[in-house]
Amino acid sequence: MVVCKPLWVFFERVSHDPRIGSTHIGLFAALVHYWQGHSFINPIPAYCIDILPVAKMSANTYHKCMRDLHDFGYIRYEPSFKRNSPSHIFLKIGEVEDGRDEKA
Repeated sequence: MVVCKPLWVFFERVSHDPRIGSTHIGLFAALVHYWQGHSFINPIPAYCIDILPVAKMSANTYHKCMRDLHDFGYIRYEPSFKRNSPSHIFLKIGEVEDGRDEKA
């Protein structure tokens, strides 16, 4: 059986966290998908517009959930606030957490 470690660890953690809802889970899954599609680079350089089609949520919900995931310790989110510069999203799970480009 093939296991995606970031999702496995995330689901283990959120199962005990009442603050996490389905929109947080959907966004995190979209981030992992984007991360896998971009050579497992950590941090993930991404624009909101690139994640939204996969996450299936509004931009307002995206930004709220990103802040929540950051505040709750599931990711580190560094928004750029510049149109021509991507935000940086660090997945904080297992080996990925220490900044190495570790594949799941």
